Amino acid sequence: MKFKFLIILVFIFTTNGFSQNKGETITGVEKKPEIQVIARVQKDKILLRWAVTNPLAWKKLNKYGYSVERYTVTRDNKTLTNPEKVVLSKVLKPEPLETWEKLIETNDNAAIVAQGIYGEEFTVTGKDNLESIVNLSEEMEQRFTFALYSADKDFEIAKKAGLGFEDTTAKINEKYAYRISSNVPETELSIDYGGIFVGLKEYEPLPKPMDFTAHFTDNSTMLSWNFKILAHAYGSYYIERSTDKVKFERITDKPYTSLNQKNANNNRIFYVDSIANNTSYSYRIQGISPFGELSPYSDIVTGKSKALLKYVPHLTVKEFKDDTTVNLIWEFPEEGNNEISGFELKRSEQDDDKYSTVIKNIPAKSRNVVFDKLLPTNYFTITAIGKNGNSRTSFPMLVQPVDSIQPAKPIGLKGVIDSLGVVKLTWTHNKEKDLLGYRIYRGNVAEEEFSQVTISPSEPNTFEDKVLIKNLNPKVYYKIIAVDYRYNMSEFSETLVLKKPDVIPPASPVFMNYEIKEGAIFLEWANSQSEDVAVHQLYRKEDDQKEWKLVLETKDKEEKFQDKTALEGHTYTYAIFAKDESKLVSNPSPEIHLFVPKYSVMPSVKGFFAQANKITNTIDLSWEYSNNTVDSFEIYKASDKDPLQLIQVVVGKTKRLSDPTIAINTTYKYGIRAVFKDGRTSQMEFYTVKF
Repeated sequence: MKFKFLIILVFIFTTNGFSQNKGETITGVEKKPEIQVIARVQKDKILLRWAVTNPLAWKKLNKYGYSVERYTVTRDNKTLTNPEKVVLSKVLKPEPLETWEKLIETNDNAAIVAQGIYGEEFTVTGKDNLESIVNLSEEMEQRFTFALYSADKDFEIAKKAGLGFEDTTAKINEKYAYRISSNVPETELSIDYGGIFVGLKEYEPLPKPMDFTAHFTDNSTMLSWNFKILAHAYGSYYIERSTDKVKFERITDKPYTSLNQKNANNNRIFYVDSIANNTSYSYRIQGISPFGELSPYSDIVTGKSKALLKYVPHLTVKEFKDDTTVNLIWEFPEEGNNEISGFELKRSEQDDDKYSTVIKNIPAKSRNVVFDKLLPTNYFTITAIGKNGNSRTSFPMLVQPVDSIQPAKPIGLKGVIDSLGVVKLTWTHNKEKDLLGYRIYRGNVAEEEFSQVTISPSEPNTFEDKVLIKNLNPKVYYKIIAVDYRYNMSEFSETLVLKKPDVIPPASPVFMNYEIKEGAIFLEWANSQSEDVAVHQLYRKEDDQKEWKLVLETKDKEEKFQDKTALEGHTYTYAIFAKDESKLVSNPSPEIHLFVPKYSVMPSVKGFFAQANKITNTIDLSWEYSNNTVDSFEIYKASDKDPLQLIQVVVGKTKRLSDPTIAINTTYKYGIRAVFKDGRTSQMEFYTVKF
């Protein structure tokens, strides 16, 4: 049977269901197709929806079908030792073509899915820039994409297409792992199964759409809502409108998605509706889930659109009468006088949206107004008030009276710092009538650029600050300037220097070098860099003892010490401290641990003898040594041609060794010395033999 028709669509793909997973790739390598599963828990059943990630896999699964398995994992909040398996459907695939024929006459979604599965040809045309967005180049991809999109909107169609299942046997006290597997033979195509873990207790009613707003303008309304918040629940929406807040009608034939607009916002969907001016309209939206469920309605938004004034006033001239008075002049077409009831003058101290009306009921024929309460900085706008209640406002004009006289330099700056780092500053108040306040500046070093610590000018002649006591800067510096209403600034006051309470120990000294020579330990270090250091103290402890002993205290800048009291074979730990004039002691320097090796040389090995063995063609060595602390013996060898070199190391219990690496008519010189467990060595003993 030839099954062909033309699909004309005005919608675009949903972003929530499965319709966009057509065959993803990673760094140019196509991923293995897999089945992806989602679930919707209802009060008495669990709905499953799935799709495969690639068109070829979808086509083969339509032929071979899916298997649906359920594993009971928990019962009565207890995990089962062996999950109980139930096969819900052994082979689930699209229903035969003849079951679709009557349905496609009344259901567009059924027609699209049936065409995608069974149609001999699949031709897609579109509008609203659909082709530029979809850009599908192959028929199989078109079938796959449109079939999945249509299944997202109608769960009954999804089930009919082998992409959905209802589990009506689920129990409230159990939780299940569902597994959807491919029946396609592995030799044809390997497809990963998909799964989901869910139970009836997870039922939640669908949330209503959020953050729905409407902006009414001339003959139109712009609706918008944040679809990202509920993107997991809804992929498309119906939009409804009413003129009485009772009877609502859908104004979109097809579900509306974020991609219906050319320039999609990252978070919001926008829809523009054409309406009549001066009539109240109400709007609401309803989400559509991938299971075809309709959400509760959003909150209703209501408003009216009004015709805009044709003309906008423009402030053009400002004429100062004195420091507090200005004459403002604007332009507005004479033909617009009949459309307005008059003008209003608005003012703000900053160029923001916080303008307040300062003069009302300015006649429609007026083109100037005088304002006599100027502040140092003024932003003015002129608003034309329409007779039908709308208005148009000019761009702001900045008005600043001229004042270039700076305040006097502040004097009498004083301050104290308590033990918690709280700084209290006072100074003599300036006498200028237009004084706005003072700005406070602080520095941690006298030579650095000071930073401002006040956000805006402070009116009183006192200031409280907080500084860190425990840092490396012993002093803090302050200076202030005076500011008037025109933001003219005075010269800086004299710098106030405050000394912080001394609660910071000096910086630690650091060991720089050490040397162990002839049983003595030579130490070098860098003294503390703190300015108020009084003495440095060097401490030592021996081996694993806990008690530290003071071995040196110096008030000089000395940075070297020779410890001649150290004994061979012992380990010593050293640390240096710095103490300041306030008796505060620094943290210790990083400790150094030094072992003084034993330097005395042990007696040579006695009875060392070498004999040529003509039978074995070796030179046999033997020796005796009664000291039981020997760790090993080092055997050395020299010949007429080769210098003396180490040929072997043997353990301390060994007393004999044969050397097979010899040549005829050659004289060999052998040497031996003992190596002890404490690192010392004996004197070298030699023996010469000719082979």
